[in-house]
Amino acid sequence: MSKDGKRVDPTRIIAQLNALHLGEMDGIQAKLASAREACLELEQQGLAEQLGEASAALGNADIKTYRRRVETVISQLGHLK
Repeated sequence: MSKDGKRVDPTRIIAQLNALHLGEMDGIQAKLASAREACLELEQQGLAEQLGEASAALGNADIKTYRRRVETVISQLGHLK
């Protein structure tokens, strides 16, 4: 269960990650952290690690790696639905 009491659902994580196009850096980092926690709840350690790498890449202004990691997670979550 997530913090709001709703069951963790890959579709919700995908929607959250797809909405990361604009916003302040702190907000984007918070959404990445939230998605990472949801992946851990789904027992998807590898996906959580990829989101951690995306967060680090964003912090280092490595946008190419950031986008690649997020897109990989979205793709892999699609297979969990």
